[in-house]
Amino acid sequence: MRSQPGAEAWCWLAGLASAGPPMSKLLAHLKPLASDYKDGRFEGTQEEFNRKIAESTAVYVGNLSFFTTEEQIHEVFSKVGTVKQVVVGLDRQKLTPCGFCFVIYHNREDAEDCVKYLNGLVVDGRLIRVDIDWGGGYEHRQYGRGRSGGQVRDEFREDYDPDRGGWGCMVQKNLLSMAGRARARPRGPGEGEEEYGDVKRRRREYDWAPDPRSKGRDDSD
Repeated sequence: MRSQPGAEAWCWLAGLASAGPPMSKLLAHLKPLASDYKDGRFEGTQEEFNRKIAESTAVYVGNLSFFTTEEQIHEVFSKVGTVKQVVVGLDRQKLTPCGFCFVIYHNREDAEDCVKYLNGLVVDGRLIRVDIDWGGGYEHRQYGRGRSGGQVRDEFREDYDPDRGGWGCMVQKNLLSMAGRARARPRGPGEGEEEYGDVKRRRREYDWAPDPRSKGRDDSD
């Protein structure tokens, strides 16, 4: 049985609503308006997209660890309703989890409860983001849209995140390129030691970067 707000909570909200225009306006905005965002994979108008969102029984889950399993997701999201299906987001090239998923419920009420109670929950040490999804096209939307196959956010990320593949894809490519140039360039005795030492120093700093979990995270998707 779902836990519902107690009588004291309802009285408190009712009291705030009658306190005057400023507080009433605040409470009215606790239920967000329909977003102007429309998924590029959705073939239809903004009005059709908004209608799909209003009727959907699915949610999008972001900022997951690459190591969080489908079984873990199912266990957590079953706490607020009966899960019909979990669609784990995959790297388009590696076909490995890349940090997001879709959870589909049997009814709308469970999907709304999921957003209400699980958005901002810590799963596998990460603060997850949960939004209502429009509920379709998963055969294409299941895969990352970044150039390297994963999510776009991991393409350009400059921080070190061990739960999402370490450094961002662009940083990793730059590191490999720097090391390759340093190895390939012909050198005389003692030539280029300063430049090559700088490359080794940078790679050593990256290899021994502190775990960011001790400093908090940027949880935006």
